[in-house]
Amino acid sequence: MDMQGNRLLAVSQQQAWNSLNDPEMLKSCIPGCEKFELVSENEYAVTVAVKIGPVSAKFNGKVKLADIQAPSSYSLQFEAQGGVAGFGQGESKVELMPREGGCELKYTVHSKVGGKIAQLGQRLIDGVAKSLAEDFFKRFEEALQAKFPVAEAKAEAAAEQASAIQTTAPSAPKTQHLMWITVAIVAVALLTWYVRR
Repeated sequence: MDMQGNRLLAVSQQQAWNSLNDPEMLKSCIPGCEKFELVSENEYAVTVAVKIGPVSAKFNGKVKLADIQAPSSYSLQFEAQGGVAGFGQGESKVELMPREGGCELKYTVHSKVGGKIAQLGQRLIDGVAKSLAEDFFKRFEEALQAKFPVAEAKAEAAAEQASAIQTTAPSAPKTQHLMWITVAIVAVALLTWYVRR
């Protein structure tokens, strides 16, 4: 499975970086996460309870960070075993770029699953993965706002700006529509004038 996406965060690049490297914060944001502990430098032990369709399982595994370019990017490799439910493994790349009013987080994920969960079908697995990613980012943004209260004001301003853009965006087609009506009226008027001449 391949997945990629990006999010605008209303915190600085450094604040986002620190938060992405905070095991307690990640544990609270990852859906079903029961354990996220540092076991050695840049390596974490993880336990996550997941339900995919009719299959519920507890996965134990590890996450290892590599190619660390603080505070801009890192790669991570992960693997987890869920007993008879199967296994998951893969890699991800996370990038942070400064943006006006905060920073942008970009991510890519390449993973594969095996065992019982692999038999559920790719569409179901993809849907659950996207849902879990959305849930994670929602929780992560809420945790950032709680940790950095200024981020809440920035998030509200960004939401208002996005709302203003959405409010003005639909007027473009109306303006274009009115322009074509005007052109049609002028064309009919010119045609009428030419015929009567």
